Amino acid sequence: MTIFPFLITLISCLLFLRFPGVYGYTMSEIRSWCSQTPHPEPCEHVLASKRGYGPMKKKDDFIKALLKVTLERATDAELNTRRLGPKCQSNLEKTAWNDCLRLYENTVQRINMTIDPTKKCNKVEMQTWLSTALTNLETCKVGFEELGVGGSLLPLMNNNVSSLISNTLAMNKENKSSSYDPSYQKGFPTWVNRGDRKLLQSSDPASQANVVVAQDGSGDYKTIGAAVAAAKSGGGRYVIYVKAGTYNEYIEIKSDNIMLLGDGMGKTIITGSRSVGGGSTSFGSATMGVNGDRFIGRGFTVRNTAGPQNHQAVALRSDSDLSVFYQCSFEGYQDTLYVLSNRQFYSECNMYGTVDFIFGNAAVVLQNCNIYARDPPNKTNTLTAQGRTDPNQNTGISIHNCRVAPASSLNSGVKTYLGRPWKRYSRTVFLKTYMDGIVNPAGWLPWSGSFALDTLYYGEYMNTGPGSSTANRVKWKGYHVITSGAEAAKFTPGSFIAGGSWLPGTGVPWTSGL
Repeated sequence: MTIFPFLITLISCLLFLRFPGVYGYTMSEIRSWCSQTPHPEPCEHVLASKRGYGPMKKKDDFIKALLKVTLERATDAELNTRRLGPKCQSNLEKTAWNDCLRLYENTVQRINMTIDPTKKCNKVEMQTWLSTALTNLETCKVGFEELGVGGSLLPLMNNNVSSLISNTLAMNKENKSSSYDPSYQKGFPTWVNRGDRKLLQSSDPASQANVVVAQDGSGDYKTIGAAVAAAKSGGGRYVIYVKAGTYNEYIEIKSDNIMLLGDGMGKTIITGSRSVGGGSTSFGSATMGVNGDRFIGRGFTVRNTAGPQNHQAVALRSDSDLSVFYQCSFEGYQDTLYVLSNRQFYSECNMYGTVDFIFGNAAVVLQNCNIYARDPPNKTNTLTAQGRTDPNQNTGISIHNCRVAPASSLNSGVKTYLGRPWKRYSRTVFLKTYMDGIVNPAGWLPWSGSFALDTLYYGEYMNTGPGSSTANRVKWKGYHVITSGAEAAKFTPGSFIAGGSWLPGTGVPWTSGL
């Protein structure tokens, strides 16, 4: 009984070698294309075991074949992850596993979006969603590491999916360092609703909202979670207006096209206290998580009150593609703002924290924002910790025309740095930003020894203020004092997140270039 599947596989392989045309491509074609990828061995292995993908005469043919096998492997990995639930030996393992299940489900969704025959996907979108897929797998691994568990479970999940995604990223990458695509700027996507501008800037949001949340019972719901759960998926913009008040609850927004409007920073407040110190992962510690695409938020505060001694404790986690936050405040200590993945934009927002408090692997631009360093437990602050793990991911943190300053709680003697390399290809730039004297003259802090110092990309361009001098900055190979406007412009909203194709329709104030 057990030899039959083996014989079928053997016969298939022999037929492939004897009649490659039946399978659409030859082994020499596979080797030729796979040799151009970062991980040729898994590339050859998976393609040699498949058939029916057609010839691979052109690069696009190869990319299509890679996407198909990557989706198949990702789907298998998601099923494997689902089956591992009963094998969790502790509550901590179960916590990390739950995150991984969500992340693998999203990975399958994002890869599928790149080959959906009903929707046209350009190279920028493909690179974005593949970058997200790879980030998801890394985030799964990090969760187990944070909780010190999962050594026996992790090897059973990935199934070479990370290597296959990395290969596809390498082959799809344009020969430029930004995610700008001129063809992407022509016209607006069909989902852009020009009415968003009026909604976002309305002085009477209750009159235009689908639902109103008010703790005193004067609205449709008393909690934000109940309003989010009732949001209709698949239609147009769904507007939730949240009246002033302190909402002690954990929010997960999974539907697309949600707009959340508050009464202003410090008036509409969402607060929680989960942390890694308290048994959550960074991913799971978020007071508010936004997963649904095209989210717009205005006029509220999100807090994590776990405190500086409880390590990673996220206020907002966003992996919403094409998302916008306007006039919002994010308050915490370590890991306050988790810009997990996809394309994000923050305008006129406040960020408060201590260690790595703007972190993640999105393609994100912060413009006209205030970044406030609070008093840390170890007398060292790092504003950013960007998490790019692959040189072909089109991700990074761009801080443009912002202000870096001390929070009222910051004591003297604290060393504050612009960032440190969480992952090997960490990429962060500060453009035309005011830096208070709290910024250490070295500017940037190593993560561990010489890790990533040659492979990161950190840049500064025309910043001002007493902390902006680059005279005594680090001498790392990956650090750059940017002197070219053209180089700096690659990290502006118009180029880095192709903002011209989607930001104007949101109604959020923004500047495309420098």
